[in-house]
Amino acid sequence: MLALGQSDSARSGNFAPAPQPPVLYATETQSLISVDGRLHEPAWQTARPITDFFRQEPRQGGRYLYHTEVRILFDKRHLYFGVFCKDSIGKKGVRVQDLRRDFAYGENDIFFIQLDPQNLRRYCMSFQTTPYGNQRDKQVFDDSFNDQDWDALWRVRTHMTDSGNYAEFAIPFKSLRYTQGADSLGWGLTMARLARRDFEQTVFPAIPQSFSPYRMTYAARLKGLQTPPPSANVRVQPYMLHEYNRSTNAQGSSTSSNNLKAGGEVKWAVNPQAVLDFTFNTDFAQADVDRAVNNLTRFNVFFPERRQFFLENSGVYAGADDEDIKPFFSRSIGLSNTQFNAEPVPIDAGLRYTDRSQARTLAALYVHQRATSQQGAANFGVMRYLKNFGEQNNVGVMLTHRLDEARPERGFLQRNNTTLTIDGLIRPKDQLTINYMLSAARNNSADSIGLAGTVSIGYEKNEFYIGNQSKFVTSKYTPGMGFVFQNNVVFHNPGGYYIWRPKGWLGKWVRRWDPGAFLDLYHNVDDGKFQSASVDIFPVYIFFNSGARLNFTITPTWEHFFFQPIGISVAPGRYRYTRHEIEYQTDQSKKLSARATYNFGRYYDGRLRTLDLGLRLVPMPHIAFTAEYQRNAIRDLGINKTSTDIDLITLGTRLAVNPRIQLSGFYQYNSFDKRTRWNMRGSWEFAPLSFLFVVFNENSFANLPVRTQSVISKLTYLKQF
Repeated sequence: MLALGQSDSARSGNFAPAPQPPVLYATETQSLISVDGRLHEPAWQTARPITDFFRQEPRQGGRYLYHTEVRILFDKRHLYFGVFCKDSIGKKGVRVQDLRRDFAYGENDIFFIQLDPQNLRRYCMSFQTTPYGNQRDKQVFDDSFNDQDWDALWRVRTHMTDSGNYAEFAIPFKSLRYTQGADSLGWGLTMARLARRDFEQTVFPAIPQSFSPYRMTYAARLKGLQTPPPSANVRVQPYMLHEYNRSTNAQGSSTSSNNLKAGGEVKWAVNPQAVLDFTFNTDFAQADVDRAVNNLTRFNVFFPERRQFFLENSGVYAGADDEDIKPFFSRSIGLSNTQFNAEPVPIDAGLRYTDRSQARTLAALYVHQRATSQQGAANFGVMRYLKNFGEQNNVGVMLTHRLDEARPERGFLQRNNTTLTIDGLIRPKDQLTINYMLSAARNNSADSIGLAGTVSIGYEKNEFYIGNQSKFVTSKYTPGMGFVFQNNVVFHNPGGYYIWRPKGWLGKWVRRWDPGAFLDLYHNVDDGKFQSASVDIFPVYIFFNSGARLNFTITPTWEHFFFQPIGISVAPGRYRYTRHEIEYQTDQSKKLSARATYNFGRYYDGRLRTLDLGLRLVPMPHIAFTAEYQRNAIRDLGINKTSTDIDLITLGTRLAVNPRIQLSGFYQYNSFDKRTRWNMRGSWEFAPLSFLFVVFNENSFANLPVRTQSVISKLTYLKQF
């Protein structure tokens, strides 16, 4: 049966938030709620159902296919959400790719809840699940910056039937940050469901299609709660670890070692706004390892942070950087190198403080890194202040300082590096967003001060997007705790695209068609000389109703910049060439999905063809296999007219008994350096956020006896007081 969307007659285009947001009421229960995903307790029938959802995708407003019903309860310890996602074909219609935590959006059926207990209207905590009960949680700031790896202590269980699936959420009040007495004002709340089979996303309350359900200026008000008074809120998570390492050098001789290690983390919620985190003898053995990348551009490769302590609350610092310019990049801590496959450096201890209110955010971080035979001990400090003003505006300042301690006996000198950064967000209306950042870095002495900055402006409506991003980095800008994509460069990236949602017979096949173009222009900071320019013209960028996607891009390119791609010498000079790219991917939510990208054309004075293939087989969410293949075919390139083929092969698997017991692994071979990587990781979440990990890593070279292996067993236990 089709359902009618929320107040559709008044919900067209980029409508403004309601002057008086919808009000919902939670119902108190005195009876015990067994979180099993079945909603069989009588208390659920006393709660008023919420059914008036609004369709965002594939067309804004109007009647939708998938009806959703939500009920809200609370007791002295928990806030409960009971959800029924109706589906006429029941379990047969479920789309879920795997059972990992923090699953990918867009590939699975999802129901998600956003809470703003402090009524900031620009921040939320999101709790998400699939019909199989795997969890995804994150923090979102101003619907722009995401803490994807924030992990809260909460539970969800699900149950599938022939008419749809149920989900039962239990979120402890201790896992939330709220101000006592704010219950009468109501908490900000949005809810959303993605029915992936027809890519239908519905949301409560109504939010325009061009914004996400994290846009909390549109949130409803949840009232009726009687929250417990703030109490001691301490999370302790100790760990014990055993590690076996074996290394073989180029001469074929081997060494091995056994190590026992203990440490942990403590999190103290000082008050509803402030959290203090302490880590000691920190270990990241369970973190995902980096994959090999063959870089054919002149820019430094950015490897994302994967370590949980640094990922949590990282959104506090997000406004002061972007992917190309990061005055503070936590990956510089605890690793010997930030740009390549770095070796871990022990961290003795770290302290982090975060204090967030409606008016401002204050954060600080200190980490002490142990000395090794290759480098001295290092001290890392960060301070961050962010002031909110108006409806959706802020301005911030961030100071970082790195002190590398001297070790004269080993020839290590003391070094200092400091950055000072000012940044902000301006959103005069929901459709228009402006971000800016200016950063100065001082390295050891005052005559080595460098600057970097960005400014971006974007205007987004349901029908189009237009914007520009500009950034610059001077030659002397070297952030000791950061990352830059290139020095001595100014970059401009204006462009936009039109969003066409066809109707009639074409609308049966095409969800949206986004033709557009973007310019990439680079030149020197110091003398203004031209480096390169390219125009990405994509007349075909189609999202199909099936979930497939097709795009075709033409890229005229002008180069006047010398570098050596993967060690091949290219003569200095001016080059003009055009490249083409065709990309197609099938519906990524199906049991068998594929993607293919073919990039071809001239490349400096030679030719380059890149074929990138991916295949995923998911016979059931408990079993998933992936295979990826990339070939770079270089012909007649450079001074020596080099021709070579570089292959990168990656195989992966994920096996799961349920969302709490899983085994994952990957194999990778890179023909460029003839290097092979293996990684296997088993995990058992025997209690909420308490894990047993078993990890195997191996690196080897096909043409050398060099090999490193490690087997790690790690036990962590989380206790919340």
